[in-house]
Amino acid sequence: MIVDLTLELSEETPIYPGDPKVKVKRWATIEKDGYYMNALSLGEHSGTHVDAPAHFIANGKTIDQVPLEKFIGRGVVIDVSHLQGNIEPGDIKMVEEMVFFYTGGKDICLSEGGARYLVEKGIKAVGIDNPTVGGFEVHKILLSNEILIFENLANLEKLIGKEFTFFGVPLKIKNGSGSPIRAFAIL
Repeated sequence: MIVDLTLELSEETPIYPGDPKVKVKRWATIEKDGYYMNALSLGEHSGTHVDAPAHFIANGKTIDQVPLEKFIGRGVVIDVSHLQGNIEPGDIKMVEEMVFFYTGGKDICLSEGGARYLVEKGIKAVGIDNPTVGGFEVHKILLSNEILIFENLANLEKLIGKEFTFFGVPLKIKNGSGSPIRAFAIL
């Protein structure tokens, strides 16, 4: 079974405050041009996306330098929707190659302590169903250890308590700080 974990990209796609808005403009139509195509304008961190180390780390790897195997792995979803504050180490009951947090749309982020705990556990990626996994320091802790960050994921609740392999492969953007992705899980 495949579970789609990706938000739809459109002009209504939520963006992080201050980021470029997503724009989709019809470029060509079958009736007029004989083919159909849209022109897109968006930031690297629009919709469901991945952050590369270069997003917060000087001389960190850009998205085109990160090996493909870092974007695929065994995952676990932890339901943190009951929390009233940030995700602390004690809230992280399970660890796999990739750890994802289901917030249920609540304003919940990973704490600096939680980020350091995941670094100690040697994971290769972390993800969340919010526009950000945490503040600048959380990003720096994770990305300086080459732990990828997946943000704005959808449908994580469908994976709670299940074994799955996660796929979140980016566009190969030269010198990119991140990339929109098509994320999905195979159970």
